[in-house]
Amino acid sequence: MKKIINTSKAPAPIGPYNQAILVNGILYVSGQVPMDPTSGKLVEGDIKKETQQCMENLKAILEEAGMGFEDVVKASIFIKDMHQFSQINEVYGSYFDADTAPARETVEVANLPRFVNVEISMIAIK
Repeated sequence: MKKIINTSKAPAPIGPYNQAILVNGILYVSGQVPMDPTSGKLVEGDIKKETQQCMENLKAILEEAGMGFEDVVKASIFIKDMHQFSQINEVYGSYFDADTAPARETVEVANLPRFVNVEISMIAIK
């Protein structure tokens, strides 16, 4: 049975999807952009701050499902400019223990929703 996971501590969906879906102990978290859930405004101008906001949004969703970053088994990072990879990776990596970090891919794309610079999605298992 599928359970919808939503929290006010992460941005509300901007389309026909949910923040996350829990099925048989597996949490599929929708891509998070650098949007402040309180103000509804995008965090812009500093890729590290943008990435941190994405990660904080993901953290809120994971916590709502009773999970944490240690439960993440797969992450996908979509970025607008591969030249920003090292800065994004630095912030992203600070949320994981190197010994238990998930599998991941990072892909440069032409555009992202709301024309942001970074979007991150995850799959977690409890």
